[in-house]
Amino acid sequence: MIIVPAIDIIENKVVRLTKGEYDSVKNYSQDPLEIAKALEDNNITHLHLVDLEGAKNSKIMNLKTLEKIASNTNLIIDFGGGVKTEQSLIDALNAGASRITCGSIAVKEPQLVLDWLSKYTSDKLILGADCKNNMVAASGWLEVSKLKVDDFINKYLEKGFKRVVCTDISKDGMMQGPSFDLYKMLIDNCDSKLELVASGGVSNIEDIKKLYEYNLHSVIVGKAYLEGKISMKELGLLQEKYKC
Repeated sequence: MIIVPAIDIIENKVVRLTKGEYDSVKNYSQDPLEIAKALEDNNITHLHLVDLEGAKNSKIMNLKTLEKIASNTNLIIDFGGGVKTEQSLIDALNAGASRITCGSIAVKEPQLVLDWLSKYTSDKLILGADCKNNMVAASGWLEVSKLKVDDFINKYLEKGFKRVVCTDISKDGMMQGPSFDLYKMLIDNCDSKLELVASGGVSNIEDIKKLYEYNLHSVIVGKAYLEGKISMKELGLLQEKYKC
């Protein structure tokens, strides 16, 4: 299992939201690169970089932050937020993203995403399945659809996606524990080729250890390390223990 710290960006600053609400912004750093380098120094290899501003405005707003982190670290970066056109997808890949997370666009324009999949393959694309009460959410979590999250995921697995990052909005930024029942349901109900990435709610080392028992591909850790509930050193040591 890969441990993937998250850096969320608004106006080139590191922030976190609570339950995806933009009026709950909390600033953590003026320098995303400094945090990325510190993570790398602690043996972290992957980074989940989210342009929250881009997600809200439906276009990438913080490309320079991606470029700066990619060019000054060796982190494997998955990037999301504001990727709505093929040109924005190309821009993010050229800026140094290893993979692009397709979230809202996969809800609203499935054929476009499938066209990207055929052209760029599942090696470059991750399905973002954000949900609330097991229903898929979009547009920076501002809209909740009528799509059941397991049906949504299976539809894309059938078309060739493998990796899926699933965030329970009600857990995100709350540090009250992940949605263990949600991830168990997805593992039980989805195709076996699913590479599931858990996101939201991780508050301590024990949460990560329990998620490891679910045979997940990765776990994303956000506010917990920024708040010091889990140190970067602890994340690095766990990564050494769980690396695959």
